[in-house]
Amino acid sequence: MRTGGAEHLMVDLLPRLRDLGHEVELLLFDGVKTAFYHQLQQEGITIHSLGEGGNVYRLRNIFKLMRFIGKYDIIHTHNTACQLFVPLAKILNNSRAKLVTTEHNSTNRRRGKWYLKIVDKWMYSRYAHIICIAEQTYSNLVDYIGQKSNISIVYNGVDTSRFLNPIKDVVPDVNIIVTMIAAFREQKDQDTLVKAIKELPSNYRLRLVGDGPRRKEIEDLADRLKVSSRVDFLGIRTDVPRLLQESDINVLSSHWEGLSLSSIEGMASGRPFIASDVDGLREIVKDNGILFPHGNYKALASAIRELCENPQYYHDVAERCQAKAKQYDISVMANNYNELYKSL
Repeated sequence: MRTGGAEHLMVDLLPRLRDLGHEVELLLFDGVKTAFYHQLQQEGITIHSLGEGGNVYRLRNIFKLMRFIGKYDIIHTHNTACQLFVPLAKILNNSRAKLVTTEHNSTNRRRGKWYLKIVDKWMYSRYAHIICIAEQTYSNLVDYIGQKSNISIVYNGVDTSRFLNPIKDVVPDVNIIVTMIAAFREQKDQDTLVKAIKELPSNYRLRLVGDGPRRKEIEDLADRLKVSSRVDFLGIRTDVPRLLQESDINVLSSHWEGLSLSSIEGMASGRPFIASDVDGLREIVKDNGILFPHGNYKALASAIRELCENPQYYHDVAERCQAKAKQYDISVMANNYNELYKSL
């Protein structure tokens, strides 16, 4: 339950599935007790784990899973190690559980390797149903595995009520706060946003919320560009709604996405939202927020500045973003999952 979209989704989704009448438990390959972990505990969700830390692809995890596989009617997996090891454990256990998985990204690095495609096609064939979180995720997966009979789209959702704020008036001559909420992973592109801040006047400040293996690399970049005094690295936070409310503009700069929960939260917050023009962001942000060419820090800086120097444009974009985000409320997603479970 470290930082990330699928992890965040569990916090919002599992209590709602329980409230719809299911007995819901969570099994973690990595049981490190994070803020997300404690939030679910406080909600009364039973949590199991295979251990704390280490490599989630350890083969012994397959045998550890066998202790659990026979206890459930439906096992729903998220993320690759779980997607692969659960079907193997199910075969060894001779379990009759129905397997469901959610595909969270429109692409990944595995898909460029022919030998992993063989493994993946077998893996997906073991699932009774596959959920894709967006149209691009669906079309890319169908093209990859060559079939679509048991694949559907269910949009990810967030508890939008926690993020809705009145749309503020921007004042360009005072400090402008730009916020990005994302783990520091290869998928994310904080680099471009730090470079964009370099292009902006000194009253523009950047908040980067999250943690991960690339954080030191981005801190070093801010030092080299001499903007470290204007870039705040806030780490993992549990007060994201407040941080979004305090922000003037919310940004998600990525190399690829599925359907980012942080983008929905940012759009719901009553602030303009800017995102990279990549699969998984394009379909939700286009015609609502602002898209900038992937990796183009000068275009990103220009988009930020234009919003702050045109109050009516700022207000219009924020209003469109908030209206779009309301379509992705977590209650809609929970009901769709519930209907799928019943159908199985």
